[in-house]
Amino acid sequence: DYTIKIREANKVSFEGVILNKVDFKGITLNSLELTDVRLENCDLSNVDFMDAVIHRTEFVDCKLIGLNLNDATLQNVYMNNCNGQFALMNYIRMKNVILTDCIFDNSNIQHSNFNKVEFRRCNFKSSQMSGTSLSGIDLSSSDFQGVGVRSEDIRGAIVSPIQAVDFSKLLGLTIKE
Repeated sequence: DYTIKIREANKVSFEGVILNKVDFKGITLNSLELTDVRLENCDLSNVDFMDAVIHRTEFVDCKLIGLNLNDATLQNVYMNNCNGQFALMNYIRMKNVILTDCIFDNSNIQHSNFNKVEFRRCNFKSSQMSGTSLSGIDLSSSDFQGVGVRSEDIRGAIVSPIQAVDFSKLLGLTIKE
C-alpha cells in the first residue's frame, strides 16, 4: 500500500524484493532494472519503463494498462492474471517468458523478438504484432481475434482450427463450405 511519489528517474534498480500493492501509476523509470523481483497487485498503469531490463521477475494480479516497455528486455519473466491493455512493447526482446491469463487487448507488440515465449489463455484482441515472428509459439489457447500480423509473422505458429480459419485471410484464401 505504497504510492511512488517520484515522477521520473533513470537507471533505477530493484533486486530481490517483493512489491505488494505499490502504485507506480504514471511514473517514468527509463532503463529500469528488475532482478529477482515479485510484483503483486501493483498498479503500473501508464508507466514508462522504456529500455528496461527485467530478469527473473514475476508480475501477479498487476494492472499494466498503457505500460510502455518499448525496447525492453524480459528474460525468465512470468506474468499471471495481469491487465495490460494498450501496452506498448515494440522492439521488445522476450526470452523464457510465460504469460498466463493476461489481457493485452489493443496493445502494440511490433518488431519484437520472442524466444521460448508461452501464451496461456491470454487475450490479444485487436493488437498489432507485425514484424514479430510467432513461429513455433503455441497460440491455440489464447484469443488473437483481429490481431494485426503479416503472413510471414504467423508462419510456423501453432494455432487452433478456428484461428487457422481467421489467419487464412492473411493468405487471401476464401473458405467455402
